[in-house]
Amino acid sequence: MCHRGGRTSAILAAGALSLSTLWLTGPASAQAGPVSGTPAAGTPQLARTGRTEQVRQLVKCGGTMYAVGRFTAISWHGKTYRRHNVFSFSAAPPYTMSPWGPDVNGKVNSIALSRRCTTAYLGGSFSSVGGRAAHNLAAVSTRTARLIGSFGHSANGQVETLRRANGHLLTGGYYTTINGSSRDRYMTSLNTSTGKDDGFVRLNIFGHYQFPGVGSNPTRVYNQQLSHGGTREMVEGDFTSVGGQPRQQVFMLNVGGSRASVAGWRGRGLNTNCHFSEPFYARAASWSPDDSTIYVATTGFKPAGTPGGSAPRTGPCDAAIAYPSTRTTVNHTWINYTGCDSLYSTAADTSTAYFGGHERWSQNPRGCDFAGPGAISAPGMEGLSPATGALAFNPTRGRGIGADDMLITSAGLWIASDNFEGTNQCGGVSGHAGICLLPNP
Repeated sequence: MCHRGGRTSAILAAGALSLSTLWLTGPASAQAGPVSGTPAAGTPQLARTGRTEQVRQLVKCGGTMYAVGRFTAISWHGKTYRRHNVFSFSAAPPYTMSPWGPDVNGKVNSIALSRRCTTAYLGGSFSSVGGRAAHNLAAVSTRTARLIGSFGHSANGQVETLRRANGHLLTGGYYTTINGSSRDRYMTSLNTSTGKDDGFVRLNIFGHYQFPGVGSNPTRVYNQQLSHGGTREMVEGDFTSVGGQPRQQVFMLNVGGSRASVAGWRGRGLNTNCHFSEPFYARAASWSPDDSTIYVATTGFKPAGTPGGSAPRTGPCDAAIAYPSTRTTVNHTWINYTGCDSLYSTAADTSTAYFGGHERWSQNPRGCDFAGPGAISAPGMEGLSPATGALAFNPTRGRGIGADDMLITSAGLWIASDNFEGTNQCGGVSGHAGICLLPNP
């Protein structure tokens, strides 16, 4: 998924357990961004069901948008369509709902499409698709919505992320066995036709975060983002060693050759332990259009062992961070703290780095659950200058659980989110529960 993260409604109701802030040298005024601050009308949205439902990822293939998550019904132009955790619609106005809708009986975290958009690969926490057994992984026809039986469909733990790269289906999650293979736990390269481990990835991922008071944090791969050039990939998760090299929160893979390998890139600060309740905090990353910069979105509250009210903030927790993508150990270029609210998603175009979550402020290094000196109100999302990290685009969005995915396409910026506590506002306009498109002007 560029995917995804999301905190429980219980934590949100308690006021969001994240603490962060950054030091930027001066407030920036919001100004027009490269996409419109007014959302496109007529996109599908989560229907009112009386339950908290969520779109976890949006992917475009050809002229079609695909959406996955945890939902039961979608509303479009006044009509309600029953869809269980997966659906598709036209990527262009009027964003027509398609009849395609695999019946998945549990949450779908991620979706990837075959090169010609004929097969949709699904990963999540489920046990059947269309009434046929499929455990956490499946391939489905985009024409018939039926399970493709020739592709293996069994992982012994939740699948969190799928990405097609260099002819392989790169798969990550909590599992230790997938389609009969236990050789590559937590991240595996699968043959796109059979679902079998094809050996492209051999990473030996292991370890989890251990420090005083830390909560349970099992090893896993959570998210991944392929570079625009297609030869490098960022991967986020809970681990301490990858390919025999020390790595925490994020690592870079070389994926352009015959075998994937761990790149030398390391972001200084990412080995800092955040709060004991959020030891895994780097939830998403994105690449600048020229692949020279990596943006990282984090949760995490505050560095472990530091006073809750300390300011100005330090460390990588609850922040938007920019790093050079050079294949070596690098310092961050800038860091922008929210002031105790989490970020779960990011995307970037040539003039703006976008971040989404359930944040209330940008440039808030001296506040925690309040606006400190110089803080700027920026609920739900923020658009930052790639050069300085200062707030440059501020359309606002309903906070909810938090924007779980952002995707740049030729149409603009797509945002996947939820309807927690009736959230449906984007760019100051209602009617965008779960899906919002901020179009190109």
